[in-house]
Amino acid sequence: MNEIKIKAMGKINLGLDVLRRRPDGYHEVRMIMQNVELGDTLRFVKTEEEGISIRTNKKDLPVDEQNLVYKAIRLMQEEYQLPGGIRVSLEKQIPVAAGMAGGSTDAAASLVAMNRLFNLKLTEERLRELGLKLGADVPFCIMGGTALAEGIGEMLTSLPKAPACYVLIARPDISVSTKEVYESLQEEGIVSHPDIDGMIQAIWKKNLSGVVERMENVLEAVTVKKHPVIEKIKDKMRQEGALEAMMSGSGPTVFGIFADAVSAGEAYKQIVASGLSAQTYVTRFADCGQVVLAEE
Repeated sequence: MNEIKIKAMGKINLGLDVLRRRPDGYHEVRMIMQNVELGDTLRFVKTEEEGISIRTNKKDLPVDEQNLVYKAIRLMQEEYQLPGGIRVSLEKQIPVAAGMAGGSTDAAASLVAMNRLFNLKLTEERLRELGLKLGADVPFCIMGGTALAEGIGEMLTSLPKAPACYVLIARPDISVSTKEVYESLQEEGIVSHPDIDGMIQAIWKKNLSGVVERMENVLEAVTVKKHPVIEKIKDKMRQEGALEAMMSGSGPTVFGIFADAVSAGEAYKQIVASGLSAQTYVTRFADCGQVVLAEE
């Protein structure tokens, strides 16, 4: 095989709790991770000449060692002494630095692609181990679907497919540093913790209202304080019929859950017209993190 094309799905957090700060500086979390169909498309081509070449439709996205795609490919090359080089075309749709694991899912796609291009026959477990070297969200992006994530996000328990619904994604034109959000979080100041166990039960029962009523993200207390537009988007989504709206990850992306396509579509129009969001999409839950579109 010389070429492979993969769609890498974004993610949202249906519930995000922070339990404590660990001695190593990382935070111990408990989250419900959920893939969505909004994704990036990556094409990987083997080359005889050594090196890694990345082209993308986003001019402000680095294409060198700072890019997680580059890091993932280099990791595989060094780990398994792979010959030649790789040329990558990356079409971004997932908002960048937005709490939707856009970089992590692209890195996961790169690990999957290298595994298949070079017929390494690595297990998913091994790919997840490699992915953790690149970032805490990468193992989930390899496994995909719906999952409970614990530890720093690397301890994953697969869950049944979440109840069907439509998801309105809105990213305001602001930047948020995940590191700064976590550093600003005072765990002892968290007065309310999400009912993660109750949400898991609701997912098993295919009870959408049970999932929605338990949606909570403790990082909102930090990010919303610095960026009030996030709360404005949440309120607007609720006004336009969202069953509930919440910030994903450390932000700034907000998502709203809708029971049907019509109400999600109408809300989409209103969010766009409001000017609160720079990037707005309607999508659905996905049951996987990576989809191979073509192989040659």
